[in-house]
Amino acid sequence: MQRDQLVSYLNNLLAIDEFKDYAPNGLQVEGKAEIKKLVFGVTASQALIDQAIAQQADMIVVHHGYFWKNEPTTITGIKYQRIKKLIDHDINLVGYHLPLDAHPQLGNNAQLAKLWGLEDITPQPGLVSLVRLGRLSEPMSIELFKQQVASSLAREPLHLPGGPQQVQTISWCSGGAQGYIQQAIDWQADVYISGEVSEQTTHMAAESGIHYLAAGHHATETWGVKALAELVKKEFNLQADYIECVNPV
Repeated sequence: MQRDQLVSYLNNLLAIDEFKDYAPNGLQVEGKAEIKKLVFGVTASQALIDQAIAQQADMIVVHHGYFWKNEPTTITGIKYQRIKKLIDHDINLVGYHLPLDAHPQLGNNAQLAKLWGLEDITPQPGLVSLVRLGRLSEPMSIELFKQQVASSLAREPLHLPGGPQQVQTISWCSGGAQGYIQQAIDWQADVYISGEVSEQTTHMAAESGIHYLAAGHHATETWGVKALAELVKKEFNLQADYIECVNPV
């Protein structure tokens, strides 16, 4: 398949023009024009690039790419080493950040809802609404729900208690979205889940009557790229493999 055709399809699918993002979405580093083999991953790290080279991939698709706002614009050090390897091996790098969090079917948040058995009841969700509100089919204890989250993500979440013993309304947002806990509080959710945690999150949870689960930035953001890889494989009959580069954060 031609690179430009595939990138155009993905750009339209993920509605990238609807987002004001922190990094460019779509093609970030240009490589060969014809695509036969793709590698998908969460972050365009050196480890992922090396595995893509070993697999003779023509394109890497990630959630965390390059050229973030407020980072140095010079291509030196680690950034130089990564981009040099991409160019030396003629590999395209394609990144989708917020569009791959928010997509209503393929996005990280939509995939987490499926994983945890949540009915999405987000008020006025809209296309680019990142923070979600959901409901479990039946109330369960916070301990049982925490075990469900841990099992699904293969990672024990950090639990900051504050909510009721029995929980049913769950708010969540993948990645580093701990700062959005106020939205979950305003929705009167029993639990808010994101990837990371800040010092003040402890006090926000305790004083606002909500449980907070820091479930891992990486762990909550593998799902969108996995879903996108499966779609590309099915739609275009291309080799498209997700590669896990373990990250405990």
